[in-house]
Amino acid sequence: MNTLPPSGPRALLGLIGSGIQRSLTPAMHEEEARHHGLRLHYQLIDLDTTRSTVDALPGLIQAARTMGFAGLNITYPCKQAVIPLLDGLSAEARAMGAVNTVVNEDGRLVGHNTDGAGWLWGFQKTLPQADVGHVVLLGAGGAGCAIAHAAQRLGVRRLTIVDSDLPRAQALCDSLTQLYAGTRMDAAADPGEAMASATGLIHATPTGMDKLPGLPLAQALLHPGLWVSEVVYFPLETALLKAARARGCATVDGGTMAAGQAIGAFSLFTGLAPDAARMEAHLRGLLAQRTA
Repeated sequence: MNTLPPSGPRALLGLIGSGIQRSLTPAMHEEEARHHGLRLHYQLIDLDTTRSTVDALPGLIQAARTMGFAGLNITYPCKQAVIPLLDGLSAEARAMGAVNTVVNEDGRLVGHNTDGAGWLWGFQKTLPQADVGHVVLLGAGGAGCAIAHAAQRLGVRRLTIVDSDLPRAQALCDSLTQLYAGTRMDAAADPGEAMASATGLIHATPTGMDKLPGLPLAQALLHPGLWVSEVVYFPLETALLKAARARGCATVDGGTMAAGQAIGAFSLFTGLAPDAARMEAHLRGLLAQRTA
């Protein structure tokens, strides 16, 4: 486990990805570090600002090694491409085939994934008694894959994975079936049929973000008694959540997953237990400022 010094030179963290200038991750980590007496600087490493692509990743990882970064967060489009550049993977990152957190462990860069655990933390905190008999998961990409694994730990009895790319949804179902016993897995290109018997819906696509507004499925498919979990957190009040609440559904907003991801990453980076409630409150305060 990595442990950052409480004093001395400022420890370096970073986020590598595309289009990340509005990320709230730096502020969250720096503020929590301050409460622990840590000197921490969190640097955005945005491929878009230098018109770079994922091809720049090997050089960036080597630079992070040379500069002594304590850790990195990794986001689109680098979560898979970073894997062969690392010295090791956690069991969860290996199973998912994606990394969102890299920890420098005495010179060894080890990849982790806090996406699934972050979603699970927020979901269980908000809806601890949710019916997980039949859950529909919209999206088989990076976030969807992480949540699909977390859904197994939640005890979901039937999971229907819906993606417009049906082979991708089927491939995720097949990989989950090999790892987990006792869960019925289905793949579909359209949510219509599965939603009729669903007890819960997890939305894990970009639809609903400021840059991609709208609903990810027909509003008529939402029904009372269904719970709805959203991964989009800007805006917090997405069109899907508004529609779900209007239909009488219990909801979990994307802020819980965003906070949960950061809570897990902070612990990995520092070896310390962050104040989860404080980190989530800080995130929501930042989102409220941005909305205003």
